[in-house]
Amino acid sequence: MNQESLNLNRNSFGNPQNAGNAMSNEEALALLDEWVKNEKLKVHMLQVGHLMKKFAQSKNYPDEVQHLWYLAGLLHDADWDQWPDQHCKKIIEELESRNLDPGMIRAIASHGPRYFGVEPESEMDKMLYAFDELSGFVHAYSLMRPTGYEGMEVKGVKKRLKDKTFAAQVSREDIQDASQRAAIPVEDLIQFVITHQITALE
Repeated sequence: MNQESLNLNRNSFGNPQNAGNAMSNEEALALLDEWVKNEKLKVHMLQVGHLMKKFAQSKNYPDEVQHLWYLAGLLHDADWDQWPDQHCKKIIEELESRNLDPGMIRAIASHGPRYFGVEPESEMDKMLYAFDELSGFVHAYSLMRPTGYEGMEVKGVKKRLKDKTFAAQVSREDIQDASQRAAIPVEDLIQFVITHQITALE
């Protein structure tokens, strides 16, 4: 990805008057099916959406807040498959045109600060950034294990993180940066992903 070309060049997203507005699960999945033809990418987005919802649940947030977290995770890469040169910009504009919650839209805008130029500020912002790369990495590790997620341990994931040839496209720098911003140790984030990602596609 060309960092300069993906810079969103703004820091405000959506309309504050639309706070709390959400699309239904059916509407979100319909958008996903329309925009994302790559099944592996779709799996990634479903997994990140699941992790975001589970984290919001762990904080005992209301159902409507959990749903916004889920939508942020589910739709964060929706434009990557067909419009990689407009990544983030196109999905943000789509969600803004639907008058959806500005906090959810901003979380999507900040899930890659060094690409999009938007710093993660809210808890939702920071957790989407934290789960994005790590989710994909843990899933890649599960695919090479005979038992998948069953019996997976944090130390196994950390060992693979040190192997720069494994899932080389995953940014170790972003994982560390996101952990620091969220003030959650990488080990704890890994454990959360292992625990919950196994049920993401059920």
